[in-house]
Amino acid sequence: MSAHLTMETLLAGLAKNRFIIVGRVGMDVIADPPGTRTEDMQTAIVAMGGSSANIAAGIVKLGGHADLVTRVSDDSIGRYCTNQLKHYGVGTQYVQPVGGEHRSSLAVYESTIEDHQTVIYRNGAADFALSEQDVEAVDYSAYGALITAGTVFAAEPSRSATFRAFELAKQAGLPIIFDVDYRPYSWPSREVAADVLSRAGALSDVIVGNDVEFGFMAGDYDKGLDKARELAEQSAIITVYKMGEKGAITFAGGEGSISEVRTGIYPVDALKPEGAGDSFMAGFMASMASGHGLKETLLRSSACASITVSKPACAPAMPTIADLDAFLQTHPGPTQA
Repeated sequence: MSAHLTMETLLAGLAKNRFIIVGRVGMDVIADPPGTRTEDMQTAIVAMGGSSANIAAGIVKLGGHADLVTRVSDDSIGRYCTNQLKHYGVGTQYVQPVGGEHRSSLAVYESTIEDHQTVIYRNGAADFALSEQDVEAVDYSAYGALITAGTVFAAEPSRSATFRAFELAKQAGLPIIFDVDYRPYSWPSREVAADVLSRAGALSDVIVGNDVEFGFMAGDYDKGLDKARELAEQSAIITVYKMGEKGAITFAGGEGSISEVRTGIYPVDALKPEGAGDSFMAGFMASMASGHGLKETLLRSSACASITVSKPACAPAMPTIADLDAFLQTHPGPTQA
């Protein structure tokens, strides 16, 4: 499958700095103070969570516009999620409640790195109730790009709804931005996940994932980098292969003219792993929208991730433009790729 857009049309879409984001919003409960094990906690920090919601909040904090398309439970937790989106300036006109036994997701985790524990409650997840009618209500012409994370594809009707959103976004000329975000606990099997995520990747113009996720899509961890390169050659305009502390390898250009960019990271004393990928994606979108070149965009994205893992919670820890600029001016990085 050939790239659906050129690099020029991709950049033109991102330059609008207006994003429609499909995916979940939930509640995070974080043991407090930092270092406290979940089983020992007496007090906790409560914050907005969910990969797509975090990406949206991160984009807004960096000066962009983002609207979320999702379902939340028709209860106090769902209303909390909607209120938090509004608090961060994320548009909620396409956030709809769903009743019955559906519940907005809950994540309980620690501000620790060693033997880190995260418990995520996703049974009857409200966001999986997203329907084709929900995504058909969106005015895609008002946006410059569509973003989603892989969790939306893990169950129906959300899976079909998101593929329908891809179709409608493409009809409107929007680039598709895909964060692989593979979460095994959400899927019925590895085989289904590999098939569906690969289908989504083949339809996307920008794909961001880590080495484990690309390895999973390839069916072999050692073939993950080859899978990322293959997607860049066959369909995606930009493919970002993240390798944790080893930095990232990015393939760009589309079919017939692939360039490779290697970038390092900004080492920090991390409190927790959560939020790194979401903040990276927010930084990537905001930096591309602001006209930064690819390598500088990747470094700014890496800095966003480092800032976020060095503080408690996710959305509250994501940087503003001032935070990011101050970090880049004072941090002795990045590492060499």
